Amino acid sequence: MSAADGGGNRIVSKDGELTWASLPALSLPSPAVVLVDSAQQALAAARWHALSGSEMLLAAAPRIDDDMRASLRADGFAIVGWTDGEPLVENQPARPPEHGRLWLLTSGSTGRPKRVAHTVASLTTVGRPQVPRVWLCAYSPGTYAWWQMVTLSMAHPNQDLVMVAPADLDTWPEFAARHGVTAASGTPTFWRRTIHHDVEALSRVPLEQITLGGEPVDQTILDQLAGLFPDARISWIYASSEVGASIVVHDGQAGFPVDWLDQPPGRGATLSVIGDELAVGSPHRAAGMEQVVRTGDRARIIDDRVHIVGRLDLDEINVGGVKVSAGAVRDVLNSHPGVVWAHVSARRAPLVGHVVVAEVVTDPREPALDEAELVKWCTTRLDESAVPRLIRFLDRIPVKETLKSDS
Repeated sequence: MSAADGGGNRIVSKDGELTWASLPALSLPSPAVVLVDSAQQALAAARWHALSGSEMLLAAAPRIDDDMRASLRADGFAIVGWTDGEPLVENQPARPPEHGRLWLLTSGSTGRPKRVAHTVASLTTVGRPQVPRVWLCAYSPGTYAWWQMVTLSMAHPNQDLVMVAPADLDTWPEFAARHGVTAASGTPTFWRRTIHHDVEALSRVPLEQITLGGEPVDQTILDQLAGLFPDARISWIYASSEVGASIVVHDGQAGFPVDWLDQPPGRGATLSVIGDELAVGSPHRAAGMEQVVRTGDRARIIDDRVHIVGRLDLDEINVGGVKVSAGAVRDVLNSHPGVVWAHVSARRAPLVGHVVVAEVVTDPREPALDEAELVKWCTTRLDESAVPRLIRFLDRIPVKETLKSDS
């Protein structure tokens, strides 16, 4: 089987079951921005690119607003949508294609999404033979994590995919159990939301491999998943559109061993901490990136582990001249047995400049929590400046198409 066809691997979505080989054959212009509304459209476009080498950017239609559409058209791309299940070409390309180029959009978590350049080869990061798996794929089409699932299935036999649309996130465990899903990848927010919504349904999915990534991974969510699936291998991955899949940890602990830092170049990524920032030299990085990329993510060394706690420009809160890590406060809140999700941010305040505030979702199976109890919990575990001054309770965990939190 080649990375260009996916062979007979099974693909299941709410539209039915098929194989890579039975996907509709497409003939699209190049370069093209392909905007999709369904799993079948997205996978057919992925296979078209892999077979033809045509230049493409693939994205869920809601991710491309009018301004971005106009910018892409000005950069010479054809825009391809769909009508009645068939591709609709809005305009013809205005430049020659770059053969084999595959464009991805960054998550846009700190601003407008940026375009980064890859190929199928740079996205195919799993080289070794794999045990048979049925993978759940709930990621938005065209994102880095989505391409990781897709290239795995295209490149290796017996790697089936069960596709779940963002609108069906609350019912995926029933669908997954029905179709024999044995492996699933998602953000910590995705896993927390599922546990909060229907832990009984989740426990009935026969998971053997659980993967987390896309957001900071803390010990609380790792322990929760280990308690639900004691026989499963639980892994967390650090990956981004810019540096690719760079860190993979299988030992059930948050963070990675500190002795992974500053190792000489080898087959994998090189890791270092510059100031408080994680720097990565990755063989899977996007085209045009520096040999070593400063990621913009804050790394904290705690004992013998390096923890990635969040974006540098979002994690640091200046409270009266004291630097507070929003990620550290979030982890303390998440460690409370009655909290299933927390988000921490800054709010402007007189005299001190900013104070720490939080949003939380509580576990309905635990005794009801109030703000005073959570403040007391934080007071015994954090410096005074880091204790949230306002805590807002939400009814459900917010999540975007990227499976990350809305907040």
